[in-house]
Amino acid sequence: MRLHTALILLACLVLTSCQTMSKEECAVADWRVVGEQDGAAGYNPQDRFAGHVKACTKAGVAADQTLWYQGYQKGLPRYCTPLNGLSVGSQGKTYANVCPLDLEPGFREGYDLGRLQHRKRSEISTLESRISAIERDIRADEDLIRDRKEDRRTIERRIDDNRWKIRDLERDIGRLQSDLRRINEDMEDLRYSYAARG
Repeated sequence: MRLHTALILLACLVLTSCQTMSKEECAVADWRVVGEQDGAAGYNPQDRFAGHVKACTKAGVAADQTLWYQGYQKGLPRYCTPLNGLSVGSQGKTYANVCPLDLEPGFREGYDLGRLQHRKRSEISTLESRISAIERDIRADEDLIRDRKEDRRTIERRIDDNRWKIRDLERDIGRLQSDLRRINEDMEDLRYSYAARG
């Protein structure tokens, strides 16, 4: 019975987390403001407005697409800046290709650089996790030697092989960290150049 109740609660949480607006928000919505907020957040316009329609239909409220779209267009320039692109990319978020043609190049410059930083950090994290796993294997093998549960020479060879693997991975991490330092410098240059303009 408890499992059944837990599943119902989980389903409710999932359904409400997918809703873009509550019934109360639908009832008092200023669609121009809602659109502006959605544009400033870089949401895909079709998906986002469809979500509002679905949420508000349940509340018996009609979403105003004209006002929403006017607000959306007003909000987009806040999203489509190079510095915001840097932030969005470095967090590993996806870009829905929503920026107008005149703002797209600047946003993409920041976004692509941020994505590169995110990718390098992820690669470093993956290699560090592999090193940790190999270190656990080495400790387990050292315990086997102490307990004399396996042929000592076989275990020592395995430990040596694992230590070589760790050295190779650490060398790879060093290269990635060097790349990451250059990327971080490029990001600082970008921030400085746009701060100087503004």
